[in-house]
Amino acid sequence: MTSGHRPWRWRLRWSARILAVLVVVFLVWGCVWEPRSLVARDYAFEPPAWPAECDGLRVDVIADLHTGSPHNGVDKLDRLVQRLVESDSQAVLMAGDYVILSVFLGTYIPADVIAERLRPLTARKPVYAVLGNHDWWKDGARVRAAFESAGVTMLEDQATPARLAGCDLWVVGVGDLWEAPHDIGRAFSGVDDDRPALAITHNPNVFPQMPARASLVVAGHTHGGQIAFPGIGAPGLWGKADGRYPKGHFVEDGRQLFVSPGIGTSILPIRFGVPPEISRLTLRSKPAR
Repeated sequence: MTSGHRPWRWRLRWSARILAVLVVVFLVWGCVWEPRSLVARDYAFEPPAWPAECDGLRVDVIADLHTGSPHNGVDKLDRLVQRLVESDSQAVLMAGDYVILSVFLGTYIPADVIAERLRPLTARKPVYAVLGNHDWWKDGARVRAAFESAGVTMLEDQATPARLAGCDLWVVGVGDLWEAPHDIGRAFSGVDDDRPALAITHNPNVFPQMPARASLVVAGHTHGGQIAFPGIGAPGLWGKADGRYPKGHFVEDGRQLFVSPGIGTSILPIRFGVPPEISRLTLRSKPAR
């Protein structure tokens, strides 16, 4: 009778050991290895009515720096900035949340310290940005002033004309859904010609309200859920409004949205299956038929 139970006990012991190993791997990878990493991924889109003279325009997108989250200090920020400086992009779009409010084992780093590290980038190419909810929670006006002093063009319900590699366009910033007015009408009120418009906002749930005038909307906020398992997705976004646009490219009614998976972490210092990412967007015009 006792010997008959041995296979069952043996299987139980080995199952427990395997589970323990998987937990250790998850913690080491998710709490140390992946938060320290930095990948660059290439995407190519055809925004509606994108003009031929803007074909091939390259922009880098980053969001949710959350500088000060674990394994994501100023040294990581310097590495990010250097990658962006060396990139062949014509501009950088930043979609908010540069500071942290609270993250387990994190260290708050003031906005002026973060902004100072951006100077090598703004000296190299134009940088356009909006504020996120964390920035507003830590004094949005101060964050904006710090970034503007470092040469970043901050756009809060504003539009500015730009010329990037022979492409004349508008860059439009729409305020955060939670903490700013996000007055979309005001943001697009200055867009008074037929040049294409790139729109930046923090929370992608603003997207359904965006006009067709926006050639492409860029957002962040979700972190891609921070934890995503193959074949399962991001459990942290299940059932949440944020889960509608977790990360990547979305097309609705002919309008296009790109959501960055971000750089840092919030609340829990874990990234698993969603590495910190520089998103390299190439914007193409449709070939003439």
